[in-house]
Amino acid sequence: MLQLTENATTIVRSISEQAQGAGLRLAANAEPDGALSAALVPEPEGADQVIEQEGARVFLDQGAAAELDDKVLDAGMDDSGNVQFGISQQG
Repeated sequence: MLQLTENATTIVRSISEQAQGAGLRLAANAEPDGALSAALVPEPEGADQVIEQEGARVFLDQGAAAELDDKVLDAGMDDSGNVQFGISQQG
């Protein structure tokens, strides 16, 4: 299952607090490049895997859940204050 770093947990929780019960939804794109889309959504879709960690909620569609099963989600802020997400292999 996808794990979240402390930074990712803090940032996703902060983003989610903008809308009560919302979460960050990661979805696999139909493109073969393996890219994922990310969006703040009010609730998970029916088949989404829900990951909750210390108030942070992440929803994964089936494709993203399979792709990220053994991964770690990290997050940080760039110099302009934009959120940047990174994915690495679980150690």
